[in-house]
Amino acid sequence: MSLAREEKEKIVLAHGSDNKDTGSVEVQVALFTERINQLTEHLRQHPKDFACRRGLLRLVGKRRNLLNYVHKQDVERYRTLIGKLGLRK
Repeated sequence: MSLAREEKEKIVLAHGSDNKDTGSVEVQVALFTERINQLTEHLRQHPKDFACRRGLLRLVGKRRNLLNYVHKQDVERYRTLIGKLGLRK
């Protein structure tokens, strides 16, 4: 259920400053977003998996907290991040 190593490396390279930049907010939010998308697809197939649903809600909350942090620090950085990930319409 978790992300494969290759997928994580691609996300880190796409959103981080280098290949070892796993702690930046952009990379963390991108990893959470990919994981949330996977869990959403899983729940479409298995609607009664409540343990998975709880994990999904926790991830959404963590991502929301990180996005709030970025929004408070630098609004332009926040806008580019949500635009790049396609989180808002």
